[in-house]
Amino acid sequence: MDICLLDATELVRLVRRRELSAREVVAAHLARIERVNPVVNAIVTLDGDGALAAAAAADERVVRGVEPGPLHGLPIAFKDTHLTRGMRTTQGSPLLADFVPDEDELLVQRIELGGAIRVGKTNIPEFAAGSHTFNPVFGATHNPYGLDRSAGGSSGGAAAALAAGLQPIADGSDMGGSLRNPASFCNVVGLRTTPGRVPVYPALDLWGSLTVAGPMGRTVADVALLLSVMAGPDPRCPLSLETPGEVFRAPLERDLRGLRVAWAPDLGGRVPVDPDVRAVVDEQAKVFEELGCHVEEACPDLDGADEVFRTLRAQAFEQSLGVFLEASPGALKPSLVWNIEEGRKLTGADLARATTERTRIHLAVARFLERYDVLLAPVSQVAPFPVELEYPVVVDGQPQHTYIDWMRSAYLFSVPATPALSVPAGFTSDGLPVGLQIVGPSRADRAVLEVGAAYEAATGHGRRRPQLPE
Repeated sequence: MDICLLDATELVRLVRRRELSAREVVAAHLARIERVNPVVNAIVTLDGDGALAAAAAADERVVRGVEPGPLHGLPIAFKDTHLTRGMRTTQGSPLLADFVPDEDELLVQRIELGGAIRVGKTNIPEFAAGSHTFNPVFGATHNPYGLDRSAGGSSGGAAAALAAGLQPIADGSDMGGSLRNPASFCNVVGLRTTPGRVPVYPALDLWGSLTVAGPMGRTVADVALLLSVMAGPDPRCPLSLETPGEVFRAPLERDLRGLRVAWAPDLGGRVPVDPDVRAVVDEQAKVFEELGCHVEEACPDLDGADEVFRTLRAQAFEQSLGVFLEASPGALKPSLVWNIEEGRKLTGADLARATTERTRIHLAVARFLERYDVLLAPVSQVAPFPVELEYPVVVDGQPQHTYIDWMRSAYLFSVPATPALSVPAGFTSDGLPVGLQIVGPSRADRAVLEVGAAYEAATGHGRRRPQLPE
């Protein structure tokens, strides 16, 4: 039994039955990190001694009769954007390379209270900007399915760590695809949650940011397990949903016969998709037909979503990172400087127009998803690209002028308040992973997970593990 390749749900079951101890689970993962992480560079801060001590304490609590939490004994390295008390949170920037917070972010608190064991932090792009994980502090994260390829981002370290067996669950965040793109690139599962499903605190904006937090795992059930701990209301977060996280712990089994499925392989002609990716995702509509679904090619009205996303993203970057540009303009990568400066050009009218248009798009998508239960689309428009590139400059013959252009298939769905799941959909002829995006109505996170679980069971694409040197 290779402990490091077991599903998180199975690990929890074995630990609760005392067939494994938390210390054994953590020790096995630390040993694998030592062997494999040097070639993947997914985990960038590690506290092995602290993790083993925490695991031993967790085992002792079980012996004393304390009821274990739903994540009891599972090791996790947190995304290096999330505040971790006593452990550095660098944001992938030299400006914060030695920053050690004195508090845990709410998400970190909940996951550790759920029984998970902190082992370290996972790599990100500089200030989590862009969907390719590299930064001047730790370098690039490499894709376990092709070490010369990108792992995606900004939760690229998290996705690569999952794929490489360095941890069984992972946290992340998603503004324009930062949970979904790396999940697609690394053949794992990532869920962009409905805004408010996972409250974020502390935060500069508690009133409707594009960014949400969410779970990642190697299976849909593992993602649901982690979400059950991350989700639930918090009085400091006015948009947090009242539904308790426990609802995601119930089995995800669902008969998909009769499900109304919209199929949007290029989002109604709005995005170019590389032929190698298109060839993989085109086959997935047939899977849903074989499961008894009614599949129609259709896409909601997403006109204007591109401008809305870019406007609100630029405003958020200026709000959160403008101070760093003023203090140390030469310390930020050019694409990040560009994005902040785009925010500084905005007027009040620009922001008001974006907010109004976002409302219109949300309602248009909501009406569309009254006719269909879910929408299917590619997660990413390209397969994992060479790790030395900052971003793909051409997609299916069309130039990509900025570091976010190639992410449209993901970020257009960041504008309406819809949950979107990235689930493994197969591989290109070169053996590189491709993800399928399953989008559902606002607040239908559980329904999206149920559909994803049925699709996962029918295909088994996520069971194909990478071959790594050890």
